[in-house]
Amino acid sequence: MKLGFFDSGMGGLSVLHHAMKILPREEFIFFADEDNVPYGTKTPEEVLGFVDEAFKFLTAQGVGAIVVACNTATSVAVGAMREKYSLPIIGMEPALKLALDTFPNRKVLVTATAITITGKKIRRLIKTLHAEDLAELRALPRLVEFAERQEFKSAAVEGYLRGELSAYDWEKFSSMVLGCTHFNYFKDTLREILPPHVKILDGNAGTVNELIRRTHLQPARAENLPPTKFFYSGRLVTDTAELARLEKFLKRLDEMEAIE
Repeated sequence: MKLGFFDSGMGGLSVLHHAMKILPREEFIFFADEDNVPYGTKTPEEVLGFVDEAFKFLTAQGVGAIVVACNTATSVAVGAMREKYSLPIIGMEPALKLALDTFPNRKVLVTATAITITGKKIRRLIKTLHAEDLAELRALPRLVEFAERQEFKSAAVEGYLRGELSAYDWEKFSSMVLGCTHFNYFKDTLREILPPHVKILDGNAGTVNELIRRTHLQPARAENLPPTKFFYSGRLVTDTAELARLEKFLKRLDEMEAIE
């Protein structure tokens, strides 16, 4: 099956990276809206328009399912896309339920972009899980900028994270949830900053499991990753330098994969 993966930029590669490893018999298309990244600073109306254009493109490519590998786009636009299109559409959800199931009655810090943090979807999730007293929310918008320019580990990244996270009494927390796919590139720095008992969780595996459930695809393991076409806002990526840039992102994800 041809599978479409969509993100505002390069964060969604972390979801694609996981899917390619367990669905090696499928064909993948990755659409990064590089013309409009980041989404977290845009209005909901703007994001809805960007997602609509991406869906028009991906459905024209004949994909059998679309993974919206972007928490911001999911929170703003997945409902409207499901009303408009009949194919399976899988969105991202912060791994708050996983955190609460794994560590009952312990506090969780959910990090994401500002538009996700202030959106109705995350509030509904917290209410559904009766987590009003356990879930705290924190926007970390600069991580998207760092990721897009491949500044994965630097004094600026560490300084930013230490400043944003310094106010928390981590003895009260069980975990940090990465509610933006761009944040997966910074697990090593987060691991250095957070106490050992605070686990780093993301929703990538859950999203891919939902894709498998909805499409009835058969997971497998393979040494070689399956064929993938990359598009920047609808333009096929063929430039050698850009393909090397994408490969650097994927290599970084290989390095971050085991960190929790």
